[in-house]
Amino acid sequence: MDSNPSSAETAQGSIYVSSAVTNAAKILVVGHFAVGKTTLIGSLSEITPLRTEEKMTQASVHVDDLRGVTGKTTTTVALDFGRLTLSEDLVLYLFGTPGQQRFMQLWEDMARGALGALLLVDPARLEETFPVIDLVEGYGLEYAIAVNTFNPSDTYGEAEVREALDLLPDTPVVYCDARDQRSSAQALIALVRHLLERAA
Repeated sequence: MDSNPSSAETAQGSIYVSSAVTNAAKILVVGHFAVGKTTLIGSLSEITPLRTEEKMTQASVHVDDLRGVTGKTTTTVALDFGRLTLSEDLVLYLFGTPGQQRFMQLWEDMARGALGALLLVDPARLEETFPVIDLVEGYGLEYAIAVNTFNPSDTYGEAEVREALDLLPDTPVVYCDARDQRSSAQALIALVRHLLERAA
């Protein structure tokens, strides 16, 4: 038997976690419907992310509010999953939650064991964030706010966002473009720093 890995095995080697990894952390990526959770996980994940997206049909017209949303044809119906290796012995697992109220029962399992949540916000639809904040706080999760600046003209200043969402003074507020890896990584770093400060 040939001991050399095939080219296919070599190409897929990165789908496996290194045997040197001894620690794993779970982070939720949350937010209201159509705020960019799937996009952010896709921009960060070192593996092809697991996505449970389905095409939106006429049946969802009176259920999913598409006001202020353009070009959206699919929606997450269970979860998004990605992975990011932070060091030789630490890997981060990213779980994206569905944004619609009818899928909120999935949150309980996903919140179990999570260190915290990166809460994505669309500045043009801030009012839709309140139910998500209630859920995150209800599960006792620390979180950071990431204002997704898909449309820079809709962006508000940090003080305005804090006031609109009635945030605690130590809740981090950062701005990101979920399509951009570096920008998304900075938002994730802000959450991790917050978690470390709270744990100190």
